[in-house]
Amino acid sequence: MTKTVVLYPGLGAGHLTPMLQLANLFLQHGVAVTVALVEPPVKTPDFSAAVARAAAFNPSINFHVLPPPPPPPAASAGSSPRHPALQKFDHLGAMNAPLRDFLRSLPTAADALVIDMFCADALDVAAVLNLPVYFFYASGAGDLAVFLNIPSVRANMTMSLEEFRESVLSLPGAPPFKASDLPEELLRDSEAGKAILRRMFQRMPESNGILVNTFESLEPRAARALRDGLCVPDRATPPVYCVGPLVNGGGEKGHEECLRWLDAQPDRSVVFLTFGSLGTFPKKQLEEIAVGLERSGQKFVWVVRSPRGSDQNGNEPLPEPDLDALLPDGFLERTKGRGLVLKSWAPQVDVLRHSATGAFVTHCGWNSTLEGIVAGLPLLCWPLYAEQRMNKVFIVEEMKLGVEMRGYDEEVVTAEEVETKLRWVMESEDGRALREHVLVAKDRAAEAIKEGGSSYAAFVEFLEDLETVSRP
Repeated sequence: MTKTVVLYPGLGAGHLTPMLQLANLFLQHGVAVTVALVEPPVKTPDFSAAVARAAAFNPSINFHVLPPPPPPPAASAGSSPRHPALQKFDHLGAMNAPLRDFLRSLPTAADALVIDMFCADALDVAAVLNLPVYFFYASGAGDLAVFLNIPSVRANMTMSLEEFRESVLSLPGAPPFKASDLPEELLRDSEAGKAILRRMFQRMPESNGILVNTFESLEPRAARALRDGLCVPDRATPPVYCVGPLVNGGGEKGHEECLRWLDAQPDRSVVFLTFGSLGTFPKKQLEEIAVGLERSGQKFVWVVRSPRGSDQNGNEPLPEPDLDALLPDGFLERTKGRGLVLKSWAPQVDVLRHSATGAFVTHCGWNSTLEGIVAGLPLLCWPLYAEQRMNKVFIVEEMKLGVEMRGYDEEVVTAEEVETKLRWVMESEDGRALREHVLVAKDRAAEAIKEGGSSYAAFVEFLEDLETVSRP
């Protein structure tokens, strides 16, 4: 009898995209898949469009949008707005009842529930229904190793980690790193940071296992530490399965003129700059990037988004950028022919995999990181928020697949730094050596997901373990 799993990706395109790749992996192994989707607290046309697009591209997957929960109580007058992470946890916690009702309504009971890392409250639903539950950790094994360690680190400290910003931490599964590379919420011991630990990482050991979007040869130290139980010193670690890289296959519609422009460029001659769906810069930083690009003499494709105001929520849609107002006078005209500036969006995977693209300036979001590695591109690391600084540590120090843009943690990355790093990666002998090293990682990524590869074997092991999980 065909097994059925329900995937629960939580909120945000960055979580849905890799979960859909996981869904297709289940399908390849003969497992039926239903995806239970959560509407954002404020429904936008982008959400409806994303659902329609996902359903059109994945006809073999069943999609179900859960009914929204009752609205939360109105905030009292004068109260400060809650941190976006807390709002996300509140909303996902309120979705437990709709998720439970949906799972009970299925004509054939699900054999397992696979939840996003932000959806740990759904463990309570699985417990009520006696349903095996697994986490899908859409970031890397290194991040996971570090963040699972943090509760025990903090339990042994009398002060917050913020007091030790410049101190070097040594944790199982990670190279030495500065405390300041941790997400600000964890560093400051804030309410949001406590919630992230309590409602994410401290609950992961309650699951039947953790699927991680990475591959063994990319992060061997972290994978080994997780498997050996070194990252959760006070309790048992569930099985960890490295099943990646799970990345978008490309072929998105729109901006075909961008790909046509790349078709006319020499192989490996173009630098691609883009900073994720939430990454924005103030006008001053955009001007520095533009000056650095112009001075570097390199060909480029650059995605520019409108700056976000200090009072704007990170999930609010932004207007199209006014390039003439944001960029230096005459920049677009002077770089015409060797550079292409795109407003707000580009077909990222298609650009990365195009033969003309030679380097990737990235915010180090994990989806983007894996897409760059699979495309065989050196990574110029410019982390912005969340776990991206930790990703930068692993990319630069552990994997040796990129270099950092100096100043990313200061007020501005200068035009000089942009120029220097672009020339270095595209023209120097050290840059050439880095590009060759990344190609090795590209080949290993492809090998991992083939039959007989490490990630293929890990997923088969997961399916075999699922067979042995008894349902009362």
